[in-house]
Amino acid sequence: MADDWRGVWTAALDELELDVVRIETMLADERRHAETPPADLWRPPTELGALPLELKPRADAILTRQLRAAEEIARRLTSNRQQMAMTSRLETGEAVKRPVYVDCAM
Repeated sequence: MADDWRGVWTAALDELELDVVRIETMLADERRHAETPPADLWRPPTELGALPLELKPRADAILTRQLRAAEEIARRLTSNRQQMAMTSRLETGEAVKRPVYVDCAM
């Protein structure tokens, strides 16, 4: 029973760690998943019970990597928004429909 419980937790952590590896790979190679992000999202298994104590360091390491990846994603999203704001202010040379004067007589 204890080996089965430990095995189920080990498999769950393997799957979770694989998900983090996919995100880290995507962040390392910006063009790899730019158009097609991973479609299979990790879902926590149900009815696992408590985490075995010997697996806690591994679970903590995975959590740390997840948090680092989430921070990097947030940083890149902020950077993309700043770039979009900057490029929206650039003149393209095309005819821009702007008022030439302001009619203050009204």
